[in-house]
Amino acid sequence: MDSNMFTILPMSQRFSLKPGETYEGSITVVNPVDATEDFVYKASIVPYGVSGEDYQADLITDSDHTMIAKWIKIEEPTGKVKPNESKKVNFKITVPKDAPAGGQYAAITVTSNNDANGGDGVTVQNVFEMASIIYGTVAGETRHEGEVEENTIPGFVVNTPVKLTAKITNSGNVHADATFIISVSDFFTGRVILPTEENDGEYNEIIMPDTTRVAEREVNDLPALGVVKINQTIYYNGKVSTVEKNVIICPIWFMLLVFATIGAIIWTIVHLIRKHRKNKRHIDA
Repeated sequence: MDSNMFTILPMSQRFSLKPGETYEGSITVVNPVDATEDFVYKASIVPYGVSGEDYQADLITDSDHTMIAKWIKIEEPTGKVKPNESKKVNFKITVPKDAPAGGQYAAITVTSNNDANGGDGVTVQNVFEMASIIYGTVAGETRHEGEVEENTIPGFVVNTPVKLTAKITNSGNVHADATFIISVSDFFTGRVILPTEENDGEYNEIIMPDTTRVAEREVNDLPALGVVKINQTIYYNGKVSTVEKNVIICPIWFMLLVFATIGAIIWTIVHLIRKHRKNKRHIDA
């Protein structure tokens, strides 16, 4: 079996926690219908954090916000799932009485269990890993602080899609949701390009505590040449940031065509002027 085939559900969970209490949760390991072998898995708990403004996942570094990784215990960390079947993996979160208020984050990772597969005479390289993120909020003095520092739409692009950018900081002690709403229309006709029946133009990003995140979103299905009006509105920490701009989409081939046309016109005018002067000299002579 290709270890890249399995999936886990859900990809993330949120828990509101109180010091001194215990909570139960689970993930589901799925071996898809087209699998040809049993999937032997191993589940583990690791800290979850992010690095850099592009939010690269960090499943190694311990911090004050990853103590929950030590509070979680998986009931059966190893198991086997037959093709076209799934198995629930249960876990418990035991919150210490002295747990600090604020955000706590961990990941439940699932990989192929090499030791078990090797015992069955099957060699499986553990090259693929999936993780379900645990977002925990411990009750107490939580602080929601931060702001949208940048909300950017380009005014001119040579090709599509158009990339929208936002820079958001979180100086609080718990994660917060930033909600983005994007609308697009044709500048000349007013035709609505976004939202559509399939895409309402809304999405969310989680901003982790004590971090700055640069979120980028591409707007597709735009004309290859033209002008579109784009609006990006961000709701974050009770505040609203809105930017609207008319974006000129002008591909390089069109610019070259324009320059070539202008050049041809200038050459024609210069040529006519020279010809006129030459004819005038002949007449004067």
